[in-house]
Amino acid sequence: MIKTIQPRKQRKKIYQDPLHKRYKRFSSPLSSELKATHNTGSVQVRTGDTVRVYRGEHKGLEGKVTKVDTKNYRIFVEGVTREKIDGTPAPIPMHPSKTMITRLNLDDRWRREALKRKSADKEEEKRKKEKQKTIE
Repeated sequence: MIKTIQPRKQRKKIYQDPLHKRYKRFSSPLSSELKATHNTGSVQVRTGDTVRVYRGEHKGLEGKVTKVDTKNYRIFVEGVTREKIDGTPAPIPMHPSKTMITRLNLDDRWRREALKRKSADKEEEKRKKEKQKTIE
């Protein structure tokens, strides 16, 4: 957690964070269907997820995440490329917050369990809020 309000110190901290803290910032919002099934708003982007770009020049394109660059806070999406001078395509890096996850890669057991935990926590919060409303 950043304990300063100075933008320069916040930027410095972001780029000095260790990998386990950087991973937390790789979240992207889920599509409405995934929000309903997993009961959560956003999840960290991983290789193999299918995302839709909804900001920038390539808005509307959909493809699989081919690479995640934790050092520079960027992801690479299949099909989002630009042509180099010699004619070869080069992938364009983009920030994960500019994409929306449309299909999750659930091959990883730990990720499935994390989604279940997150969903259970949201359900618990909803129950507490409903209980407080009935008391008032």
